[in-house]
Amino acid sequence: MSDDLARLVTWHNGEKTYSPFSEKEMRRRQDAVRDWMAKEDVDACLFTSYHCINYYAGFLYCYFGRKFGFVIDHQKATSISAGIDGGQPYRRTAGDNITYTDWRRDNYYYAIQSLTKGTKRLGIEFDNVTLDTRKQLEDALPGVEFVDVGQPSMWMRSIKSAEEHVLIRKGAQVADLGGAALVEAVQAGVPEHEIAIASTNAMIREIAASYPYVELMDTWTWFQSGINTDGAHNPVTNRVVESGDILSLNCFPMIFGYYTALERTLFCEHATDVELDLWEKNCAVHRRGIELIKPGARCCDIAIELNDMYRGWDLLQYRSFGYGHSFGVLSHYYGREAGVELREDIDTTLQPGMVVSMEPMIMLPDHLPGAGGYREHDILIVTETGAEDITGFPFGPEHNIIAKH
Repeated sequence: MSDDLARLVTWHNGEKTYSPFSEKEMRRRQDAVRDWMAKEDVDACLFTSYHCINYYAGFLYCYFGRKFGFVIDHQKATSISAGIDGGQPYRRTAGDNITYTDWRRDNYYYAIQSLTKGTKRLGIEFDNVTLDTRKQLEDALPGVEFVDVGQPSMWMRSIKSAEEHVLIRKGAQVADLGGAALVEAVQAGVPEHEIAIASTNAMIREIAASYPYVELMDTWTWFQSGINTDGAHNPVTNRVVESGDILSLNCFPMIFGYYTALERTLFCEHATDVELDLWEKNCAVHRRGIELIKPGARCCDIAIELNDMYRGWDLLQYRSFGYGHSFGVLSHYYGREAGVELREDIDTTLQPGMVVSMEPMIMLPDHLPGAGGYREHDILIVTETGAEDITGFPFGPEHNIIAKH
């Protein structure tokens, strides 16, 4: 291979860009890893997931067939990025950056070698590293013992700082704005995608107007109608909304890698008595669930009490997943803190600083009266004495039967 094809380069192109988090906040996160490393006799940690790299480095990468990393040792922190991304990773990283080129397939591992010399015990994310990547790490770092940092980092992320709360509050406000834009766009005869576009664009514009040099990515609205409401994460289609349709509003703004969400049941113009009854019952579960979120409450106990409400109405059979989960960095796709979910098999105790959703849903199949998915969703910050609901968009039949424009 030609000598002028460098394996590693340093592209400190431009100045560091705006971050919503202070240097003190990013140092706190990285030092928490170092404290764990000291207790576990670990020399360095290699983070590879979207969520951990974003959380500890402030940099959200685009995979596109190339691996990324963030190495924290006891002295420094360095992101590893692919040359195709130029200087953007450096500008976004809270720390240093090294770039590998495409000229050899193992250059990513060569970069890891350069940052972990002398390492005997290396923390890696067992829940993110594939078998193939693990094998290549073993080949690149012979004699190094790998230790799981995935679970410890999940618990570090589960308690949000005051600076994180500020950003998450803004996300909730943007979601409320997206919900209002969606309601304005709803009417019979309009396809789902057009309604979703109106909501998505409103959120993107609000984020763009609120921060300097913010990356605008992965903010979107799922809007479902009719039978499409039966799944919480069903994609937008071109189905045309009809009068009397059950509708599901799902707004997901992402700001600097932090997701928030707003979800509401709506109806187009009118609802039947059966539909109103089901909707009101789900709203009753939602209200009680919000009341139960407080410090000291166990996730499983919340789920069990809400199950009893559905069971009393013979509706438990139409529920199939948890009542809520932790919200924070990349929570919707990659980084949900699975130890903080409102499920029957999770005994985690809620603590001040945690951010969790309450999102009960029932789905009645299409052969039953009132068929469709009924779903509400608020986000709450657990405080020292209770919880603060930071979602402002109203829920229930008194608010969300959308009249003809």
